[in-house]
Amino acid sequence: MTKRVSGAPTGLVWLFATTLFVGSWLMFAVEPMAAKAVLPVLGGTPMVWNTCVLFFQIMLLGGYAYAHGVATWLGARRSIAVYLVLLAVSVVALPVAIGSNARPPLDGRPIGWLLVVLGTSIGLPFFALSATTSVLQHWFSNTDHPSAKDPYFLYAASNLGSLLGLVMYPAVVEPALRLRTQSIVWSIAYGVFVVLACLSVAAGWKWSAGDAQSKRAVHDRDAAGAAALTWIRRGSWVALAFIPSSLMLAVTTYFSTDIAPVPLFWIVPLTLYLLTFVIAFSARSATLQSIADRLMPILILPLVLLIIANAGVSLWLAIPMHLLAFTAAAFVCHGRLAADRPAAVHLTEFYFWIAFGGMLGGVFNTLAAPLVFTTVVEYPLVLVLACAARRDRRARPDIRLSPNDFVVPIGVGALAAMLIVWLRPDGDSTQLFVAGMAVPAFVAFTQSRAPVRFAASVATMLVAGSLAANVHGQVLHVSRTFFGVYRVTADARDHLLFHGTTLHGMQAIDPARQGEALTYFHRDGPFGQAFAELPATATGRDVAVVGLGVGSLASYRRPDQRWTFYEIDPEVERIARTDGYFTYLRACGEGCRVVLGDARLSLARAAEHEYGLIVLDAFSSDAIPVHLLTSEAVGLYLSRLGPGGVLAFHITNRHMALAPVLARVGLDHGLVVRIQKQNVNQAVTPERFSSEWMVMAHAGDLGALATDPRWRTPEIPASTPLWTDDFSNILSVLSLNLR
Repeated sequence: MTKRVSGAPTGLVWLFATTLFVGSWLMFAVEPMAAKAVLPVLGGTPMVWNTCVLFFQIMLLGGYAYAHGVATWLGARRSIAVYLVLLAVSVVALPVAIGSNARPPLDGRPIGWLLVVLGTSIGLPFFALSATTSVLQHWFSNTDHPSAKDPYFLYAASNLGSLLGLVMYPAVVEPALRLRTQSIVWSIAYGVFVVLACLSVAAGWKWSAGDAQSKRAVHDRDAAGAAALTWIRRGSWVALAFIPSSLMLAVTTYFSTDIAPVPLFWIVPLTLYLLTFVIAFSARSATLQSIADRLMPILILPLVLLIIANAGVSLWLAIPMHLLAFTAAAFVCHGRLAADRPAAVHLTEFYFWIAFGGMLGGVFNTLAAPLVFTTVVEYPLVLVLACAARRDRRARPDIRLSPNDFVVPIGVGALAAMLIVWLRPDGDSTQLFVAGMAVPAFVAFTQSRAPVRFAASVATMLVAGSLAANVHGQVLHVSRTFFGVYRVTADARDHLLFHGTTLHGMQAIDPARQGEALTYFHRDGPFGQAFAELPATATGRDVAVVGLGVGSLASYRRPDQRWTFYEIDPEVERIARTDGYFTYLRACGEGCRVVLGDARLSLARAAEHEYGLIVLDAFSSDAIPVHLLTSEAVGLYLSRLGPGGVLAFHITNRHMALAPVLARVGLDHGLVVRIQKQNVNQAVTPERFSSEWMVMAHAGDLGALATDPRWRTPEIPASTPLWTDDFSNILSVLSLNLR
């Protein structure tokens, strides 16, 4: 018998690292691709991404559970055979076809439906990919390579692949390839991965510690470092994985709600999340972990003040504040995980508990929080947990609670409450309010060396901050659905509906003025002008409105017209029909009806050439669902217009310059396009808002609006792309300086 040469070659590391790199690249490239494919049928809500992330976390947990199970209960030969069968079965599912043509339920609760759609379209390949990280690292740890005693360095290669997959999507893939092409390219790359995985398995088998001497060395190595795991230690892994996962989803929801639910704003927080993993598991991360731990209070306290004041600041300031605080918190948690990693014999179990904690973060943000909380409480709550997860930097840390652990936080909260009642963050007083709140924030900062006491102080500040909710009027109603948080308030003159941070409608309390359209829809504004002058509105033709709000536009209905409002969220209709809040729909009576469901799907079921005017006024907080602005969408709208019909788009937005893109779509359909941006001094007319509207129709159908000097022809730069269902690029319209 030929004697086996001991010592695996250096190339073995490169083969395993490359396979893990490619596998992780595929995992995190398909995530935004899948979410973008299903986004159009769910109204463009940020919860689409959160639900997709929850699906990926569930599959990742399943993959790690599988890896731990086969490593524990099956022998080497059987575990490898099962893994190879899994790869072969997953190839059968190619090419991936994400179910964007499926029809979601109309009850406003599509989470279960979306999980099933993702499972039946990309479930098998994603499960195989998710199992690979643990399977190959465990298999490598059983070789006689010198690095096999601590294979966690391969985790960095895996996460680097994940980072590349995420960064490439908005930067390279999305701008260059249509969704159908993306699916084909991904499927081909998956085939390459399967080949690499098979080669890795074969090489690992060849260089496994097969002879008796090598087996004894591996056994002795594992036994030396394999201290028994306690449930307290496992629980700490789960908690340290839960916190950054939940924070990542919370930050993503913030960006997607106020800007746009698109891959760019999904990927940035997830990229930072993975980057902290890469650095935390690197060889020289201790110094950076110490810096992040010390910086956390400095980064989180200003963010807490921003949350309490609910201040409208430039995105140039808000985005870095949220991302820096999140990155520091994630790095602290992941650094503690890396420092507490067990011996290689427990590798698969360690990854299982990390995945379990990450999945709990997804479950908490996506499933539990919307049911338990009526507002987005999970973000500040997990910020507090992140503060408590820091290392105690006192000279003599005491695990027992002292009187100061209660007295100081209560004092900080009481001081914050008094300042809130006294200063009241309203309008021009916001800066004074923030300056005053810096006093309790400074007191909290002095406790930063004691993590639990500091976290409790932050918590009492946030609890006191809830007093600021009524500053802008009495809160009449708060509710939360898959599509966001709704808040109905009342001031001295009006009832108001907020979706997220954006006012979506207003009606006068005075019965004599309840038929008056306010905010963006007042009679002297662009829509009022269009409705008065367009030939299509004078003929008694039916009108369709995408987006209900409080039903303000129903006040324009003429006796010979029938208006149809297309609304995706049943809760919005319930609020609009509650007489104690708003009465536009009640006053309209049988002349107005509401059709629930995604507007594009609902309009596709409407009769052709039914409407004389279609109004697009769909927002999710301040974000306009992109799938309602594509060339295919406009083509659908045109097919539902009768002869002489007109399209009107409400494109008021703080962060995106939508006019060039939408005008480009209109010109592609051979339409005449006009735009008006009206600026209003709200100090003089507080119930009238500035707004931007665009109208488009075939030549001659705009009537007097075509020559009205208030309506101009929009400028369309030559570089403006044509947005389609397969292609949109949010970077081309993003304007972070608009506030």
